[in-house]
Amino acid sequence: MQDTKTRLLREAEVIVRAKGYSGFSYADLEAAVGIRKASIHHHFKTKESLVSALVDEYDRRYDDELSRIMSENRSAIEKLDAYGRLYMQGLQDDLGCLCAVLAIELHALPVSLTNKLSLFFDKHIAWIEAVIEDGLARGEIRRGVEAASYARMTVAALEGALLMERVLQGVVGFEATLDAIRKGLG
Repeated sequence: MQDTKTRLLREAEVIVRAKGYSGFSYADLEAAVGIRKASIHHHFKTKESLVSALVDEYDRRYDDELSRIMSENRSAIEKLDAYGRLYMQGLQDDLGCLCAVLAIELHALPVSLTNKLSLFFDKHIAWIEAVIEDGLARGEIRRGVEAASYARMTVAALEGALLMERVLQGVVGFEATLDAIRKGLG
């Protein structure tokens, strides 16, 4: 059985990914978890501290997945494909990426959260850039691909596809985006 704090984080993540920062309240969490708001405040004094913990946990899970991808996949294109597929679960659950959902409300967020979002996206761009550079060095990626700009484009395309394909073609449309990313490297 999960402890209360873990349950709160799990349920809050679903709510924030669905409603955003401004659309989410402790009343939503109270209804989802079945405990009083006072008990929620015992674990997370403020909405900012709760969402900060959400971003930290989300970032940690992504770190674990990036490590797994590096250890399980051989070619750069396989690594990038596996990275892109991390977004697929959000699409299947009809939820946006936590950090992208928060970034949409950038001006409503406390500075501490905007800083965490910047770090999250910078880390992902740097990871993809390193994978591309390695693929270029090993001849797996066509010459002429500019790693830094392709990495930024990859994150933007995947985030955009996750958002857009929730209302258009779903997994089929998302697969088309992944295919375009792969073809641009080969």
